[in-house]
Amino acid sequence: MSASPSTVVTPRADAPSVLPQALLKRFDAPGPRYTSYPTADRFVEAFGPVDCARALSQRVRGATVGAAAPLSVYVHIPFCESVCYYCACNKVITKHHERASAYLEALDTEIDLVLAALGSGQHVSQLHFGGGSPTFLSDAELDRVMATLRRAFRFTGGCELSIEVDPRTVTPARLAHLRQLGFNRISFGVQDFDPQVQQAVHRVQPFANVRDLMASARGLGFDSINADLIYGLPRQTQESFARTVDRIGELRPDRIALYAYAHLPQRFKPQRRIVADELPQPAQRLAMLGGAIAGFLARGYSYIGMDHFALADDALAVAKRQGRLHRNFQGYSTQPDCDLIGLGVSAIGRIGASYYQNAKTLPEYYDALRQGQLPVVRGIALSRDDLLRRAVIMALMCQGRVEFESIELAHLVKFGEVFASEMEQLAPLAQAGLVEIEPRAIQVTAAGWYVVRAVAMVFDRHLRNDRLRERFSRII
Repeated sequence: MSASPSTVVTPRADAPSVLPQALLKRFDAPGPRYTSYPTADRFVEAFGPVDCARALSQRVRGATVGAAAPLSVYVHIPFCESVCYYCACNKVITKHHERASAYLEALDTEIDLVLAALGSGQHVSQLHFGGGSPTFLSDAELDRVMATLRRAFRFTGGCELSIEVDPRTVTPARLAHLRQLGFNRISFGVQDFDPQVQQAVHRVQPFANVRDLMASARGLGFDSINADLIYGLPRQTQESFARTVDRIGELRPDRIALYAYAHLPQRFKPQRRIVADELPQPAQRLAMLGGAIAGFLARGYSYIGMDHFALADDALAVAKRQGRLHRNFQGYSTQPDCDLIGLGVSAIGRIGASYYQNAKTLPEYYDALRQGQLPVVRGIALSRDDLLRRAVIMALMCQGRVEFESIELAHLVKFGEVFASEMEQLAPLAQAGLVEIEPRAIQVTAAGWYVVRAVAMVFDRHLRNDRLRERFSRII
């Protein structure tokens, strides 16, 4: 949730170059990334295809003024030609490109089932292709998917059409084809430019290749170019990652996503190929993060929050300054808080006060569609308390500030009474200089952005007495 319409939030753009070791040890705990609240680990199998279909139908019936607000659509393409050892995404490793044909047929069926409940011609203001690697698909296959989506939905003027790109699988000609299809935002998976690190994670892509592709994308007129980086990978050092930061600075993408590597080999099998002894220690990871933040700020990037940076004139930075920033399953977004249709294996969606997730394996996904059912295997219907806490947590994650009045007016509660215990729990964070407790607001400090997830966790009712927090990545 953003600030109230009458409130313009001025973000604290500066961030410290280092965080004291004492604070690192104290607050660097496992915790959710809060792309939703409740988080996906709280979804239950009791919420299934019937519940999802009902939520889709209720969305249409609940539109009281003209038509329902525009949708966001996410399409998951799971295929990759080779495995990146760090990857925690839902993926299928294969060099057999013919497997995409059956998947696209399944997507067509899923879209038909969604439209049966939702109705055709719904407006869409944001479309995102993720994976896996969406560029595993051929140009003809991408043509097919986009044609299907354009028949199913009505894209609004100024619709954001974004796609994740593996630099190893595209050429300038392929980028031109994506632009012709209407994609106006593109994200390159870079991670690190150091050859030793690339070898350690099984993702070798020369700097020159990425440089030339970004130049081509810029020449083709993409509205926004993003680069993904990861710190905490094997064989990374503070010096080597500083060189990667410098090289990204030379390329000057409009946005940068800087993620912390989460080493969870017990959950993600490819990570078992990473040599644990080659991973940097927490103090080294912190130095990489601090150096990267300082480097990007020095090059004119705005610190959007947690793991995102953008040039000052980029739409994401403008939205942050104006208090219009939102957060969804793809991360920070400029789009108004809206319903999300998740399509494809493992895709997550949100309809009204419900979240849902599709089957995580292709056999399960295909089987549900063959039975004429939405491939939904779990989800959750949010309670009134969930909606209240989601508003607080998203305000912290997006704006770094919670105005008590906006929460009270929207949810008809007295903030101090409902969150008396949480305000007490915030006291140690305030004493550590991570938040400031004002008479009618909570403000995350510049230092607090390092551990904003820890601030948000204070308001997470589902985490109380949770003995399984190790399933989450660490905050830093």
